[in-house]
Amino acid sequence: MPESSANHVTNLLSEARGGRQEAAGELLELVYAELRAVAGYQMAAVPPGDTLQPTALVHEAYLKLFKNGEVPWVDRRHFFHAAARAMRDIVIDQARRHVSVKRGGRRQRIPLDEAVVVAKHDAHDLVAMDEALDILQKINPTGAQVAMLRFFAGLTVEETAQAMEMSPATVDRHWRHARAWLRQRIRGDGASEAKDPSDGV
Repeated sequence: MPESSANHVTNLLSEARGGRQEAAGELLELVYAELRAVAGYQMAAVPPGDTLQPTALVHEAYLKLFKNGEVPWVDRRHFFHAAARAMRDIVIDQARRHVSVKRGGRRQRIPLDEAVVVAKHDAHDLVAMDEALDILQKINPTGAQVAMLRFFAGLTVEETAQAMEMSPATVDRHWRHARAWLRQRIRGDGASEAKDPSDGV
């Protein structure tokens, strides 16, 4: 997102927080294309046959964000992360329902290599990743945010750095440590619980 747009996002968030009702709608128009791209990426993970579409996912997430009339986000970074998380929660809910219907199905390991993508993972994989990220959030919040944006939002290292207002080198360090921890956690390696993945970052 261009810097001018980032400033505009911050201004609209401030206006929405101040009670100007039109600001929320203007904000959606400003960030819609970017949020829809994230939604399209996340929808690639939804099991076949699901009726939810990227456009609907964006609007459902947006309603979830503003349902209480509260605007706790102060800038683009906070809002973008909240929006990506809202879409992630909706997609995970879909995956959990799919798992409950087909419980006992064959599960494949998530290949957490350099080009992590959600597409073609089954619902069990998504639920496992979501649970692992929740645990990682408690011990290394920054690493968890980086992993969430890389894995669930499909952002590159450079795009993640922009969204989190960090240098690409810092994001890459957090990503490498978080990815290694997640790989161990999902494979059931107990060693992942003994070491804070932020060590050495």
